[in-house]
Amino acid sequence: QVITKVHERVKIYTKEGFDYGTISESLYQRGSSNETLSSIKAYTYNWVDGNVEKSKLKGSDVFSEETSKYWSKKKFTMPNVKEGCVIEYSYNIVSPFSYSLDEIDLQYDIPIVKQKIKVSTPEYFVFKTQSKGYLLVDPQHDATTAKINFTSFNRPSGSVGNFQQSSINRSAVDYRIDISTIEMSDVPALKDEPFVNNIDNYRSAIKYELQYVKFPNSPIKDYTSSWGKVVKTIYESEGFGDQLDSKRYYKDDLAIILQGISTDMEKMNTIFQFVKSRMHWNSIYGYTSDEGVKKAYNLKTGNIADINLMLVSMLRSAGLNADPVLVSTRSNGVPLFPTMRGFNYVVAAVKLGEGNVFLDATNKYSKPNMLPTRTINWAGRIVKDGGATTSVSLIPPYVSQQNIILMVTISPEGEVVGKARKMAKEYVAYSHRNKYGDIDEETYLEKLEETYDGLEISEYSIKDKNVVGKPIVESFSFNKEDGVEIIGDKMYLSPLFWYTMSENPFKLENRDYPIDFTYPWQDKYMINVKIPEGYKVESIPKGMNISLQDEAGAFVYQVVSNNIDLQIMVDLRLNQAVIPVHNYLGLKEFYKALIEKQAEKIVLSKISNDENSQSATGENK
Repeated sequence: QVITKVHERVKIYTKEGFDYGTISESLYQRGSSNETLSSIKAYTYNWVDGNVEKSKLKGSDVFSEETSKYWSKKKFTMPNVKEGCVIEYSYNIVSPFSYSLDEIDLQYDIPIVKQKIKVSTPEYFVFKTQSKGYLLVDPQHDATTAKINFTSFNRPSGSVGNFQQSSINRSAVDYRIDISTIEMSDVPALKDEPFVNNIDNYRSAIKYELQYVKFPNSPIKDYTSSWGKVVKTIYESEGFGDQLDSKRYYKDDLAIILQGISTDMEKMNTIFQFVKSRMHWNSIYGYTSDEGVKKAYNLKTGNIADINLMLVSMLRSAGLNADPVLVSTRSNGVPLFPTMRGFNYVVAAVKLGEGNVFLDATNKYSKPNMLPTRTINWAGRIVKDGGATTSVSLIPPYVSQQNIILMVTISPEGEVVGKARKMAKEYVAYSHRNKYGDIDEETYLEKLEETYDGLEISEYSIKDKNVVGKPIVESFSFNKEDGVEIIGDKMYLSPLFWYTMSENPFKLENRDYPIDFTYPWQDKYMINVKIPEGYKVESIPKGMNISLQDEAGAFVYQVVSNNIDLQIMVDLRLNQAVIPVHNYLGLKEFYKALIEKQAEKIVLSKISNDENSQSATGENK
């Protein structure tokens, strides 16, 4: 068994800290084996009228719930939590899965005044340790001894009926206990930063991995984990490999939908669309089927594995080279070490030509090679028959675009009117469909007007809002009374109007984590501004063309005037989804430069009477 004893004391200063008053533990279960949580002792201390008031947790305030076939959760909320209180709780977790020690966090989202972690293992269990994060961890190693007592009974032969006394044999075995202790003080809080895929990937922690077990007079039992062993174990489980082999339940339907279809591309698209339209995701993650793919198919609903393992099986039955791909979602973190708990998702991959096409039938707005953004988490593991595995990148190789065209007219009073056309492609369109696909037009336009700083929108239209695979095209007319700033006889206008980026998201002097934009993207703006009658161009911002290191991104900015119209062209492109941390300062300066450039104003000034006279004379001539 693995016995984990937890004892924590937390000071809560403000209402924002009340969430720490709810304690929750996920417990793993498989077959008849399951982890248990017990021996809960919990108190809340408040300072009331010069005395400490102690509130004890009641047993009725402890709850258990099943979250999936393999997981349950036990949670309790501390009593009488107030600003300024201290909560203290302890409990034990007993696990029969002795081959696995949970990763031990050494850093929290709040500061730690003092912590002590002690891991004791009998000499028969040999572990290796792996650490992650940026804090210096220095475990201290020690050892002690313990004893196992054995008792056996020996009944003499033929003793039944003659009352001869049985003998008792006792023996003892001394063994060593290896102890590893970590003590840390004033541990800083783990601070989240913008564009981080999952902050837990960078949390300082230590992992104990079981290498082998060697009892006296027994052979070594090897537990050394590798990705190959982990994946093979998953493949051989009833909820994974067996589900891929189950085919009879969809045989007739598959024959019908593939009638008249011959190419592999057509087969893949047809099967993918069929599963997407038939199946409904029940919002439960997992790489193994809960109730079996046959039952899910008949009910037309299931978890991630039900739907995507079914998809793989149907693709294989159609003669395609298809395999499942194990994935850890962005919210689950990147599995840095081989572990069964590192994955929580599965998608499909089809080998067409030289590359793989990734499919996920659980989102109605996904398409081939467009996985839901929750799965874009650096890399996954393709699982071949028998459990062989290779790593594969999940980051999209293409750039997702947003193209915006504005035709703007400015009145002498500073009112801005015109027409806009916005085209969203690939993941930009995917995100729009998932966010606004089920929202009515009136509500959406209210959000849009609020986002665009009180812009009044009319004559709105949208094309291909829910047509997966096509760009979304929005068109509308707009007006804004105070669209430009007028001071004296001059007008000051932002070239990008309400699309101007005004704040640098990268504020830290230094950064510890890579910058993750999820997918490569590009924003392009083409803006034509008609200069108001009676005004001329006094000054325009200079052009700019800057790039990031290793061609990771570029910013092109240009304003051109012919004294009748202004043409503004802006192109911001990030070619890499993930920017390494050593390029952070370059990215920060890149954003600083483009924000400063966007802040520069176009200045228009009134034409004087003399200039009007000269202009009129020139026209007469």
